[in-house]
Amino acid sequence: MICVEEFYVEGMPVLGLRVNLKPPFLMIICPRGVLACGYFSVEVAEKFGVTAAVVRGVSSFDEMLEAKVVSVTSKARELGVAEGCSGRDAVLRFS
Repeated sequence: MICVEEFYVEGMPVLGLRVNLKPPFLMIICPRGVLACGYFSVEVAEKFGVTAAVVRGVSSFDEMLEAKVVSVTSKARELGVAEGCSGRDAVLRFS
């Protein structure tokens, strides 16, 4: 099953995508980039010029916001997102 949910992060609207796999595939889609779970390939995203950051070990959108970013594309880095920042910080910079 695929679930799409609109929610707000510090007043900013975002779109959450959840694919019910074990563990789930999660992505928070923002106007200027995406925060994704470990299923997401930063290498492929980099190749296509996508602005993206990845967190790992998460099973909910709330956990994604609290987790530390483990990898980013160069376009995400241009927006100030780096390894070690929180998922919440990445989402705010992508909004």
